[in-house]
This record gives sequence, C-alpha cells and structure tokens, in this order.
Amino acid sequence: MLNYGRILLNARIAKMDERGASAVEYGLLVAGIAAVIVAVVFLLGQNITDAFTTTNNEIEGGTP
Repeated sequence: MLNYGRILLNARIAKMDERGASAVEYGLLVAGIAAVIVAVVFLLGQNITDAFTTTNNEIEGGTP
C-alpha cells in the first residue's frame, strides 16, 4: 500500500512539472506576439497617424 501511495505522489508531481513547462511555453508565446505588435505599431505608427490626420482635415474641409 505504501508503494501505491508513492507511485500516485510521483505521478502527481510529474503532472505538475508538465503544467509548469506548458505555462512557460505559453508565456513565451504571448511575449513573442506582444513584441511583434509593438514592432508593427512602431514601424507603421507615423503612416497611420498621417492617414488619420489627412482624413480628419478633409472631413473638416481643410486643405489636404
């Protein structure tokens, strides 16, 4: 009976280790996606700002 308890305990610890590894992998994935979003906003930010400014000026009746 004692051996059965040890087997169950070891199996539970192994599952916890796998969950921790999965959490780290998901964290790295989220960090990578965030880095891509920041890079895109940084690279295209001025172009998007110019497009909104031009559109706003045209709507207000100003010069393009």
